[in-house]
Amino acid sequence: MLSVGLTGGIASGKSSAAQLFVQKGACLIDADLIARDVVRPGEEGFQPVVDAFGPDLVTPLGELDRVKLGTVVFSDPDKRKLLDAILHPLITSRIFSRIGELNDRGYPGIVIADIPLLFECGLQKRFDKTVLVYADPETQQQRLMYRTSISPESARQRLCSQMPIVNKRQYADYIIENTGSLDALEAQVAAVWSSLTGILQQTEKIS
Repeated sequence: MLSVGLTGGIASGKSSAAQLFVQKGACLIDADLIARDVVRPGEEGFQPVVDAFGPDLVTPLGELDRVKLGTVVFSDPDKRKLLDAILHPLITSRIFSRIGELNDRGYPGIVIADIPLLFECGLQKRFDKTVLVYADPETQQQRLMYRTSISPESARQRLCSQMPIVNKRQYADYIIENTGSLDALEAQVAAVWSSLTGILQQTEKIS
């Protein structure tokens, strides 16, 4: 088994790249989906978040209003740090628990963990390889505004909540430049996939 950490910035196209890897045969672990799971009613992240940010974030259906929570934390760095301190350990634990389960079952392929804050959390050393999906900050902002219909200021706040994507390049084993067409993205994913499968085959020969 080969474990790969996949990351990028907001609106960099990371999720699109992740799905292309899945089409190639990768087993995907999505940190964003796990983040939603840990704050569902009854899960271990729900009550700590409500205690920290107040009952106003609970909808009439008893669920966490993630949109309202996002608005709060993206506009206040201290509150964002508080949320991260609550949820990141829970999310990280589930990610590596799933990787461990796959390894224990003898999964023979490539496992890709899609983690937005891979480098911010210093998790890159826990993976065999890392992949960064890169788009320049201007492209990120334009995509984010188009996708979510938010203001330029709100878009900048969200971009500033992560490590500058330019700084992430130094930590990645592979960089996929996603500022062009879908065909260009597909070609780069295919090239990275070919390299990863080659590494996996060499690992199998050694073992």
